[in-house]
Amino acid sequence: MVVRGVDVLVVGAGVVGRSLAFALAAAEPSVRVVLAGDTGDTSNTGVGGAVGGVGASGAAGAMLGALGEVTDLGSRTRHGRLRIELAVAAARGWPVWRDQVRVRAGRSAPERDGYGSGTFMVLNAVSSALDDASFTAVARVAAEHSLPCHDTSPADIPGYRPLDNDRALRAWYLPHERFLDARVWLATLDAALATLPHVTRTPAGTLTAAPGGGYLLTTPAGVFRAPRAVVAAGAWTTPILDTLDPDLPVVPVLAAAGTAVTVTGLDPRPAVVRTPNRAYACGLHAVPQADGSLYLGASAHPSLTPTTQPTAGAMRFLLDAALSQLDHRLAAAGIAATHHGNRPLSLDGQPVIGPTLREGLWVASGTHRDGLHASPLIAALLAEALLAPAGPGGPLPEPLTAFTPCRELITDLTVKEAAAEAATHHVALAAEARMRPPLTGAWPQALADAYAARMENAYAAMPDGYIPPPDLAPLAYEETGPALAELAAAHLARQDRAHTL
Repeated sequence: MVVRGVDVLVVGAGVVGRSLAFALAAAEPSVRVVLAGDTGDTSNTGVGGAVGGVGASGAAGAMLGALGEVTDLGSRTRHGRLRIELAVAAARGWPVWRDQVRVRAGRSAPERDGYGSGTFMVLNAVSSALDDASFTAVARVAAEHSLPCHDTSPADIPGYRPLDNDRALRAWYLPHERFLDARVWLATLDAALATLPHVTRTPAGTLTAAPGGGYLLTTPAGVFRAPRAVVAAGAWTTPILDTLDPDLPVVPVLAAAGTAVTVTGLDPRPAVVRTPNRAYACGLHAVPQADGSLYLGASAHPSLTPTTQPTAGAMRFLLDAALSQLDHRLAAAGIAATHHGNRPLSLDGQPVIGPTLREGLWVASGTHRDGLHASPLIAALLAEALLAPAGPGGPLPEPLTAFTPCRELITDLTVKEAAAEAATHHVALAAEARMRPPLTGAWPQALADAYAARMENAYAAMPDGYIPPPDLAPLAYEETGPALAELAAAHLARQDRAHTL
C-alpha cells in the first residue's frame, strides 16, 4: 500500500471544508491539502457538502446576515451574544472573501452567483409573542453593532403579497444583510480549488490514527498521511470521530433536517423577505437566486442521525406558510427543485470548532444554520492557526474560544428556563400550524400549560448535567427522548473519564 504524505487532511467537503482548503492553499501555496468528501449534485436536490449523505451546504438558503438570525434568547445569553459577534465579523469579511475566491476561479467562476444586499423582516401574527420579542431584539442588536435597521411599511416590500389575514403590520429593512445562491457559490469554490495545484480532492474515506503519530485517510483515490487533520463533516462529524477515537470527549453533533424548494415563473425579486426565527426553526424566507428563481425555506426538525429525503409534512407546512405569509401568487409558480439537507446541530446547540485533546486533530462543525455565512471567518482563523510558524498551538481567538470541541457542555439556561423557552416555541409552532383551540373553558391557557408540563417532564428525564437547548427540545419530548438521554449520558461519562486521566 502506497501512502502519500501531505500536510493537512480536511475531512468533509461542505462549504466549511472547501473554504478551509482554499484558505490554507491560498495563504501558503506550498501546503499540501487533501479535501475529502462526497460533493454530489449541488445544482438540484441539495446533495453535496457532506460525507455520506445530504449535507447542509447544497440545500442552504445562504442568507449572509448578521441580524437575520438574531433572537431574543440569543441576545440575552452569553454564548448567544458570542455567536452574534461571530456573525457580525463574518458579514464584514464576505465582500473581500467573495472577491478573492472569484478572482482565483477566474473565467471558470459562474458569471452570476446571486450575490446581493437587502433583507426585509416582517412581523405578522401567524406565530406568537416569540416573534415580537425577536423582532425587537433585531433592532436592539443592530444599534449595539452600529448596523442600519429601518422601520418600513410592509406595503412597500417588493414581491410581498400575503393573504390579507396573514399580512404583516410591521417590517424592518436591513440594507446590509447580504445573500447569494448557495449552489452557485459551491461551484465557484470548486472552480477556485481546481486552480490550486497542491489541493487534492478525493471521495469520502476513513480517518484513523497513524502509527507513530499523525493521521491516515483511506479513500478510493488512495491513502494519505498528515500530521494534522480537520474534521469538518457537518452532521456526519461524530461517527467519523467515534471511528477514530471512541473515547475522545468531543461534543456530539446531531442533525437538524431541513427542506426547501426553488420556484420559477415569477418576476425576479431584489431582496430577501423573511420572518424572525420562530418555532424551533429559522424564519420563513424567500431568497433570490442567480438565475432569477426564488428559494423558499425552510423546514427544520432535529434528528439523532441525518435524514435522506423530505417528508410530506415538511413540504406541506413549508408551501402553505410561503403561499399564505409571503406571496399567494406563488401558487402558480413552478417547482424547479427540492432541497433537503442536514444542518450540524451539536448536543448543546453551540458550534464545535478548534483543536481537540488529540495532537493535530481539529474539528469545525456544529454551526447549525450559520455554517455558510460564517465559513469565511472560520476558514481564515483555522488556516492561520494551522499554519502558525510555531505549529498549531492554543485555542482560537474570540469568539471561537468558547466553542472548543472538548469543552464542558454549554448551559446558558437552567432546566426551568430551558423548558419554559421550549414551551414558548411549541406555542409558536401551534399558532403557525393554524391550531385554533376552543374559546370556552380557558382552553388557550390550558393548552399552553400542557405544553409547559410536557416540556418539564421531558427535561426532567435527561441525565444530570445535560440541559437540551430549545432547538433540540423536539428530540426530548418525542419518542426519541430516551435515545437523546442515553447519548447525553454516554458523552458525560466520556468527559468524566477524560478528566480523570
